Amino acid sequence: MKNIREHSYIKTLKTNFAEGRIDRREFLRTATLLGLSASAAYAFVGQITGESFVRPARAADMPKGGTLRIAMRIPDLKTPHTFSWSYDSNTTRNLVEYLTRTGTDNVTRPYMLENWQTSDDLRSWTLNIRKDIKWRSGRDFLADDVIWNIKHCLDDATGSSVQGLMKGYMLEEYDTGEKDESGNAKLATKLWDANAIEKVDDHTVRLNCKVPQLAVPEHFFHYPFPMLDPDEKGFFGVGSNGTGPFELVQLEIGKIAILKARVEPYWYGTGPFVDEIQIFDPGDDAAARIGMLASKQVHVVHEADILQLPAFQGMEHVQIYTVNTAQTAVARLRRGTHPLADDPRIGKALRMAIDSTAILGFAHANLGAPAEHHHVAQIHPEYAALPEWKRDVEGAKALLAEAGHPDGVDLELSCKPDPAWELAAVQAMVEQWKEANIRVAIKVLPSAQFWEIWDKDPFCFTAWTHRPLGVMVLGLAYRSGVPWNESNFKNAKFDELLSKAEGILDVDQRREVLAEIETLMQEEGPIIQPIWRAVFNPADKDLLGFAAHPTGYMFCNEYALQQA
Repeated sequence: MKNIREHSYIKTLKTNFAEGRIDRREFLRTATLLGLSASAAYAFVGQITGESFVRPARAADMPKGGTLRIAMRIPDLKTPHTFSWSYDSNTTRNLVEYLTRTGTDNVTRPYMLENWQTSDDLRSWTLNIRKDIKWRSGRDFLADDVIWNIKHCLDDATGSSVQGLMKGYMLEEYDTGEKDESGNAKLATKLWDANAIEKVDDHTVRLNCKVPQLAVPEHFFHYPFPMLDPDEKGFFGVGSNGTGPFELVQLEIGKIAILKARVEPYWYGTGPFVDEIQIFDPGDDAAARIGMLASKQVHVVHEADILQLPAFQGMEHVQIYTVNTAQTAVARLRRGTHPLADDPRIGKALRMAIDSTAILGFAHANLGAPAEHHHVAQIHPEYAALPEWKRDVEGAKALLAEAGHPDGVDLELSCKPDPAWELAAVQAMVEQWKEANIRVAIKVLPSAQFWEIWDKDPFCFTAWTHRPLGVMVLGLAYRSGVPWNESNFKNAKFDELLSKAEGILDVDQRREVLAEIETLMQEEGPIIQPIWRAVFNPADKDLLGFAAHPTGYMFCNEYALQQA
């Protein structure tokens, strides 16, 4: 194993934690991002606090055999680098894997990497690749594979949301010489420097960044960033090559996926413990999930809805796993598609006219927290507490009048029926908007149709999953010109502040920049964000090794089934 130099800032982190200036969560997250191993980071916490951290037993105590059955959506999986939903990756992550892994504790650890090292200025990241990983085809997993995957994700032609995370430090825009329909210059992106991605040797890759970046290891666990076989050109399907512990043997979109454990030993050391995984798509029918778990057709349900919780709690053979998250959904106006969407005053009026606390109670049984319309959660380390955002119906009316709509406005909001809390939240907002003369018709689309328009419709209610850092979701969703910028929000000041925040190690200094970003979003942003939500997974008590992940990820190689 390659030894790495301890980053100079880790000493400061240790001092700050020992003296109580940062909490345990911030120490663990930042120290591990800078290359300190998770075991060393937890050991230091134990020295200071007296806590004992013991990893759960693995292979010795895990029974082997059986078929794991899961109730979960099965969308089209053919292009993993352009996945739009986190559950897509729960099927493919068993076959194609990630350089890092962010656990249920939000700490990011090496996975396909042995370790990493970053320069003091956060502009150089050296990635040391494990030497014991082989593709299912038998060849070694090497630096060339990593480089191909990074370049493929950053290629404009791919359309991967990875661009939203890495554009600020790995890419630069250039004028293509063409014009769009409005006569504006068409821009494209390219690596900011010919040596931005450097092959050091067969097991070492170095990223040379345009600007400092703190979260590179977490970016590698973004769910559309698995390591695909370059020979397959970014496509995936039954029989595809991979490094993971399973092989995909059957896939029917919207119906079923079947995976069988590899015969040869898995490089990760232990697992998989089950012989086969069967995934069944329950569709939009909430009752189907309840019936499947009640009748023991499945062992675990992914993305159970809050309205189903009492039914699952009543099942004696079921255990409920819960976790606090930064999962949410936003009603977003897409600029350039409707005159009302282009006026920031309309968006602010929509924000002013809702009561987020009331919506949390109505739509999600108060499990979570009210949101503040800037997409940075209270559990994010760089969250900045702004003055309380309060409902102001009269202020919303005045803002509409100022925008030239004294009699109010009419809009149509698209959403999907599943999970049910999303439609409930939309219905609650629509009722509240009425008091401000904001008349909104609800267009409920089947999930399959919704997925086709989520990033195009003028007004849409879109779910966003958890990310460990606030700056990550801001980059994915609101940085100018990136694939997941569904609102088409383009704000040079926002982009500047975000790139600045991404390179700041000190959480207090980063929080100062986030306060500016949050304020900008509340004043000029494109979203109405009612709530943050806690999530839960109901699972059969015979399922061993399961833990709820804040992003909804499943690690099936670590699960086992109690044998009769």
